[in-house]
Amino acid sequence: MSRIFLAKFKHPQQGITIIELMVSIAVLGIITAIAMPSLNQFLAGMRVDNEISQLHRLILSTRNTAVSKELNVTLCPLDNTNTCSNNWDQELSVFIDIDGDNIYEPATNEILIKVKQGIRANDTLTYAGFNRITFAPTGQLTAALNSTFIYCPQDNDDLARAIYISASGRAYQSSDIDSDGTEEDRNGNPIVCP
Repeated sequence: MSRIFLAKFKHPQQGITIIELMVSIAVLGIITAIAMPSLNQFLAGMRVDNEISQLHRLILSTRNTAVSKELNVTLCPLDNTNTCSNNWDQELSVFIDIDGDNIYEPATNEILIKVKQGIRANDTLTYAGFNRITFAPTGQLTAALNSTFIYCPQDNDDLARAIYISASGRAYQSSDIDSDGTEEDRNGNPIVCP
């Protein structure tokens, strides 16, 4: 009798059946369909937070360099002639602008301080100000106007964030004041993508 019992378990089933495989794939597909939109939203939010943090640090670095070097320091996107442009989605450069002409000229001893790579394609970064930000040695903006950066990720306008720069040179990030999941300015107005 023990021989018969052992014979049954000598060759246990190995692998899975086609039905088990189809059920597993169907369950995986359902879980993926439910989780994917949330994952995309999460990744876009992380990208926005990262870009806003990098930009805020770049602005602070520009201001600190102007104060410590006691020179005008400019932050702007440079075009192929090293002139400040309005393409804020592109690579951003910080440089000492000795003659104040908004052109980076290494031949005249102007120094490139930092470079930040451009933002992700199809996202937008706008600056409601000039084609540059220039800090004076006092830490104030040379234009003496309040200005705003707005970052909008593609297809996720509800995740837009902003950085406000006062004429005094202080930079502030937007925040979700009322905890509704949308960033607001300091007056409680939601950030709106242009």
